[in-house]
Amino acid sequence: MEPWASSPATTPQVERKFHVLVGVTGSVAALKLPLLVSRLLDIPGLEVIVVTTERAKHFYSPQDVPVSLYSDTDEWEMWKRRSDPVLHIELRRWADLMLVAPLDANTLGKVASGICDNLLTCVIRAWDHNKPLLFCPAMNTAMWEHPVTAQQVGQLKAFGYTEVPCVAKKLVCGDQGLGAMAEVETIVEKVKEVFSQHHGIQQS
Repeated sequence: MEPWASSPATTPQVERKFHVLVGVTGSVAALKLPLLVSRLLDIPGLEVIVVTTERAKHFYSPQDVPVSLYSDTDEWEMWKRRSDPVLHIELRRWADLMLVAPLDANTLGKVASGICDNLLTCVIRAWDHNKPLLFCPAMNTAMWEHPVTAQQVGQLKAFGYTEVPCVAKKLVCGDQGLGAMAEVETIVEKVKEVFSQHHGIQQS
């Protein structure tokens, strides 16, 4: 049974968890995915699903991620005929919040341009703009400092998405400077903030 099989409309409100969809792309910072998911699961009332690009898989082991994890293969294997669910739409409906961490330079460019050539970018292209989307850029300093990066980050903000800014540190490649993904605890605190706002709305 898929995680979204029980419609929120048929689930008692007291049992309804806050659904966080984590997108992970092909940055070295994807190494932190298991830790990020673990920290998110420590927040009472949260349920997590991960959507990964193929390149992101290079940096972590799926067995270290204790939640449902979907990639391009799942999208194509799920749909066989017209009555079958479309995975990127089902995930979009399921999620209350989308968190893209890390968002690499390539996917940043795709999202800013509206390109949707994999499961993750299709979810983002179909995203409900009444729901929050947080993105955590991560790339080499030289890529971060390219003029097009600021334009693309600005475009995502114009879409209504929220940036969790990158930080300066010594990168895996040895360079020193901006471009590293925000610390996991910083990201988790931002998710908690959004969750608290949502919880307050639900209780009012």
